[in-house]
Amino acid sequence: MADKKTNSSGLQLADLVARPIGLSTLRPGQENRAFDVLKHKFFCRGGRKRTGSDYEGWGLKIYPSPESERPR
Repeated sequence: MADKKTNSSGLQLADLVARPIGLSTLRPGQENRAFDVLKHKFFCRGGRKRTGSDYEGWGLKIYPSPESERPR
């Protein structure tokens, strides 16, 4: 029974994080306050001194790249 609750909590956390990240990737010009908070949690190129910047390709990796998913 404990495993079911643990998995559920993990999925809920993943859902809370995935949507703001997805929206920031698909609609970069749209305001996204949830992502503004999350981006300070990613590993950054400059370490703790540079939180919130230089996280693309380090603490945040998008697969496949958005360019490869455009309609042909």
